[in-house]
Amino acid sequence: MFAASAAKPEPPRSAGASVRLVSVSRHWGSVAALDRVSINVEPGHFTVLLGPSGCGKTTCLRIVAGLETASSGCVQIAGRDVTRAPPAARGVAMVFQSYALFPHLNVAENIMFGLRARRVAASERARRLKRAVEILDIAHLLQRKPGQLSGGQQQRVALGRAIVAETPVCLMDEPLSNLDAQLRADMRREILALQRRLGITMLYVTHDQTEAMAMADQIVLLRSGRVEQDAPPAEIYANPATSFAASFLGTPPMNLFSLDRAADGLVLRGTTSPVVAPAAPGELLGGIRPENLRLAERGIPVHVELAEYLGAETILTCNVGEARLLARLPGRVDVSIGAAVHLATDQPVHLFDAATGVAISRAVRNQPVTRLVHELGD
Repeated sequence: MFAASAAKPEPPRSAGASVRLVSVSRHWGSVAALDRVSINVEPGHFTVLLGPSGCGKTTCLRIVAGLETASSGCVQIAGRDVTRAPPAARGVAMVFQSYALFPHLNVAENIMFGLRARRVAASERARRLKRAVEILDIAHLLQRKPGQLSGGQQQRVALGRAIVAETPVCLMDEPLSNLDAQLRADMRREILALQRRLGITMLYVTHDQTEAMAMADQIVLLRSGRVEQDAPPAEIYANPATSFAASFLGTPPMNLFSLDRAADGLVLRGTTSPVVAPAAPGELLGGIRPENLRLAERGIPVHVELAEYLGAETILTCNVGEARLLARLPGRVDVSIGAAVHLATDQPVHLFDAATGVAISRAVRNQPVTRLVHELGD
């Protein structure tokens, strides 16, 4: 097993190739799997296509691979238009969710199958196999059949097949979904270390926001065939462009709640105080990350509905007015069910348009920070 660093170093920019989708759509009859999707992936970046089932992320990946044809729009790899090019001419390798290993071939034969099909010389096949085996530490598995391998070992074989292809772009379609939680975490680190070591461009499909946050240089969040937000993980987490983006990333997800107007600003619906955000026009939703809430002497008065102790933290589920708030507190918090407590935050409340879900300007949201912190602080 090769070493993986917990920190994400700056990725190399030499070995990978750029990938660009320009207003790509894919329709089946009247159904739009993708609707004018535009994505720009820099060479050597690890980009995650994230979203719920049916959002179009796998269709997007298959269009890049050439396994699906775009109904409209353009696909470019390394600046070359490959929209109508066959998969073999695109310079990409793909790792499937099922690994797609041949059960009658041993590990070495599975890894080199594509090279044999392309009639790569035997000496070159041997060189590439040796390199992949060294990177993945699977020399002891070469004579085994897939049925004799664990899930993690099969994953490494699938990765080996992608490595020997020596393409500048690697596509991965939910490659860890068949593994248990601990093995997923281990393989996540290994795949990231592999991408950093080789410097290739990686497009990685997942519905798991933890994988996306841990691995990505860039997250493209898809919803119903459209790009909801395209940004680095920290940017999406700190400044979600929509209420959907806010609720999709985070464990637990952001608290979202309806707001009403009071004399001095906005309050949680069903309450009269405290003011949690400045006055703004329209019907609005407020948002607070659970980890940004804390117990305090003053703040939002809530009643505790549930306290879940998880070892390193306690998750409080609380009710106030028409809202339910989750608070993620460090360590063990002894609080009885039904207890009346106060929650405070030092962070400005996120504001979203209730009809469209689009975030309200940060300038408006941050305007009276000092007063709000005082109001909700302890």
